[in-house]
Amino acid sequence: MSSRAFRKRVTAAIADRRVAAAVHHATWHKVGARAAGMRMLRNPERLRELAGQIKQHTLERLPEYLEQFTANVRRNGGQVHFAKDAAEARQLICELARSRGLKLAVKVKSMTTEEVGLNSALEAAGVRVFETDLGEFIVQLDRDRPSHIVTPIIHKDRRQIATAMARELGCQYTEDPAALTMIARKYLRDVFRRCDLGISGVNFGVAETGTICICTNEGNGRMSTTRPRVQVALMGIEKVIPRLSDLAVFLKLLARSSTGQPMGSYTSLISGPRRATDADGPSEFHLVLLDNGRSEILAGPFAEVLRCLRCGACLNACPVYRNIGGHAYHSVYPGPIGSLVTPLLDRRGDHHDLPRASSLCGACRVACPVNIDLPELLVRMRAAGRASQGRLKKLGFFGWLCAMRSERAYRAAQRILQAMLSDDGSGWTTGGVGPLASWTAGRDLLRPAPRSFRQLWQEELREQS
Repeated sequence: MSSRAFRKRVTAAIADRRVAAAVHHATWHKVGARAAGMRMLRNPERLRELAGQIKQHTLERLPEYLEQFTANVRRNGGQVHFAKDAAEARQLICELARSRGLKLAVKVKSMTTEEVGLNSALEAAGVRVFETDLGEFIVQLDRDRPSHIVTPIIHKDRRQIATAMARELGCQYTEDPAALTMIARKYLRDVFRRCDLGISGVNFGVAETGTICICTNEGNGRMSTTRPRVQVALMGIEKVIPRLSDLAVFLKLLARSSTGQPMGSYTSLISGPRRATDADGPSEFHLVLLDNGRSEILAGPFAEVLRCLRCGACLNACPVYRNIGGHAYHSVYPGPIGSLVTPLLDRRGDHHDLPRASSLCGACRVACPVNIDLPELLVRMRAAGRASQGRLKKLGFFGWLCAMRSERAYRAAQRILQAMLSDDGSGWTTGGVGPLASWTAGRDLLRPAPRSFRQLWQEELREQS
């Protein structure tokens, strides 16, 4: 991703006032709902600290907890597979479907499956895939991409949704949200009756019991994990937590941070395949543990990002995300957390612009339920990415370094800067010479004062003497 491509997407996003208005409205609502939800807790800040400590403790002993978790999943009758990268995860799941003759898959909303590009791989293998989360279902119908971790159609209005559903499902055009929901429900009910493969992500994996936890706001999660005869859960290795009692801490924070709810509407705990006494459930349960660069992150200076719960709170709080939306990031994970995670997971890609897509205001850190210091990590990643900067930018930083080391050079730089910048008489810069024109185009910068503080101070001293 070049700087030019990133700027082009950002410019297009800012110019689309309909999307900007939709994202603004939705994120501000979520920020207010989160604040109200957190006030319902006795000591929300202490709970955030505890959640962060649990996650950090788990990451520091991750091999031990993963070993315990996989042993208990197998004890519960599940099968465990390890995928070192996205390609291996796709291959594993496609082979499971092929070997068992599975042809129709239903999916619970999952960022991890988006990360590995599972849908297209399954379709290529002859498995028809249906997203069953309402937002994801609409994105799939409209051949679009999610723009938010939790709210995939935050960028769409009811007119676009109605148009997509009428076009793809052949239903009568209506913009009534309740009617649109019932149309989707009726359509997906038939899919649930015929499906043979269920695919989900995992919000939490409990090492103590071998249980996976899936949190949703729609009944699709329960349907997708009980109707099909085979269930596959794709889980990032960082999602494990030590004990079942720890789950209560995260459940108090997850929905509140995301939507302001005390808890998600459906919290499903799954421990293996259907037993003889169970009324429903899959006959086979497969857990695919995904690395895909996570071990490398864990061993590096940015391991803290692996605490992330994928709640989307940092996106809602971020003024940059609020203005450009999710598609401008060109990543499965947008917003502040995506600006860190994307370059770390895709080290071959050119994502050096993403850590700079932040005002460093700190709102994301305040919102994070597990106390990830996102601004600090963004600054660190910016510093680490300087090696990938162009020659002109490196030359500019070198010039700045020379100016700051010499009083004479600093004074000369002040005079040169005054000459190179232009304004419209309001005191704010409107352009400049060469690269300064593009630099000031995206920044509000006051024109340098005609006289420096040093000059004013010397004049004051002369008047006093």
